Amino acid sequence: MPERFALIIPALNEEAVIGLTLDSLRGVPLDQLIVVDNGSTDQTAEVARAHGAQVVSEPRRGYGSACLAGMAALGPEITVVAFMDGDGSDDPADLQRLLTPIVSGEADMVLGSRVMGTRETGALTPQQRFGNALATSLLRIFHGARYSDLGPFRAIRRDALERLQMRDRNYGWTIEMQIKAARHKLRVQEIPVSYRRRRAGKSKISGTLRGTFSAGWKIIWTIFRYSLQAKA
Repeated sequence: MPERFALIIPALNEEAVIGLTLDSLRGVPLDQLIVVDNGSTDQTAEVARAHGAQVVSEPRRGYGSACLAGMAALGPEITVVAFMDGDGSDDPADLQRLLTPIVSGEADMVLGSRVMGTRETGALTPQQRFGNALATSLLRIFHGARYSDLGPFRAIRRDALERLQMRDRNYGWTIEMQIKAARHKLRVQEIPVSYRRRRAGKSKISGTLRGTFSAGWKIIWTIFRYSLQAKA
């Protein structure tokens, strides 16, 4: 039975760049392309629809909320799910490389590592680099999970994703997935990916002090929360 691929792209006020992002995916073998409009106040949904995406509305703000809404919209035939940001920072040319180890049966989940890959100057801010290094160190100490990055560009088998029973509705989504993948003993690979400065607009996390602090706090809290659950 052939694999069927879906890509979920959460998007909040990405009108200026979502069309370019979707156009750059032409030629990638996707069976379902979902853009989740996460309460945008601009024309993100309209632009995404005009560029061929299935648009799902999730007015409740939060990266995890958008990802969960995208998952709920998956067709029954989909066997592999990928997640990618809509701001043009991820290179769609890397998507096939994320999918290949899953298709070949070598991995259940593949993470795109910005740390292992090439980055445009300024693509990762100093606070992002520090926070990423701290979080991955804490993951290793408290969960025995060795990752180099928490980047959102990733692919996972649908049945494995469903076993993880994802819950987080905002900044803890990626770290929750990686903690639960380790707990469920999924076969996880990291591959180097290219990472670029966003093509337009402003980051909702690293672009503001409040966003940076909120994301960092939630990630660290999620690591400790799951560590306490494991000991309970």
